[in-house]
Amino acid sequence: MARTHPLRAGAPAAVSVLIALVTVSLGGCASGAPGRGAADPESIAERASAVGIAPELVYTTEVDGYDLAPQSVGTGAADGMSATWFNETTGAMVTIRTDSGEMTAASCVETPLWEAPDEGVTCTDEGGIWHRSGGIVHEYIAVADGVLIRVTGTNDASPADLLAAAKAVHVPTDAELELLFSDLPEVPEVPVERGDVPENGDGAPIDPVGPGG
Repeated sequence: MARTHPLRAGAPAAVSVLIALVTVSLGGCASGAPGRGAADPESIAERASAVGIAPELVYTTEVDGYDLAPQSVGTGAADGMSATWFNETTGAMVTIRTDSGEMTAASCVETPLWEAPDEGVTCTDEGGIWHRSGGIVHEYIAVADGVLIRVTGTNDASPADLLAAAKAVHVPTDAELELLFSDLPEVPEVPVERGDVPENGDGAPIDPVGPGG
């Protein structure tokens, strides 16, 4: 089979255990529950594009016992995004990273594990979610509309928690979108156009002439 575009491997940014002090719970149910539709595409594009994330690569998830750490949200591979959820009781962390692409049995085996790039990879398709393992490392990749959502864990996050996170990935609701980007820069305001700046010359403001010249 032809090799598809894989997620880019690399060392993940360290997330301090102090995340526990500033995490915020998403709460509620997974996407698809009544009254919890996805945020408007224009709203997603406005928030994501301002920080260099492709709007179509904005996803979130939910895992029992874990809270999103807003300060962990940022750009990932190319124009993808990454975000981490923290379990205050166990210290375990679950991270999702998004990228454009498709996954096949061949590319699943060829793509290095995020936390163990030198390990051989064993892949199993578990109901449309790829379970990838090598040695003692487990990770999952969900595929949705040409987007790969890689789910990895650190600090002894269990494979069951990783699978739950992979099954729950979805486009964020309005409230989830606000939380995802709450620690990132606000959308830049449109500059105010000044009427006292000439179109030509050095751009110095035009001071009105008072009495006496």
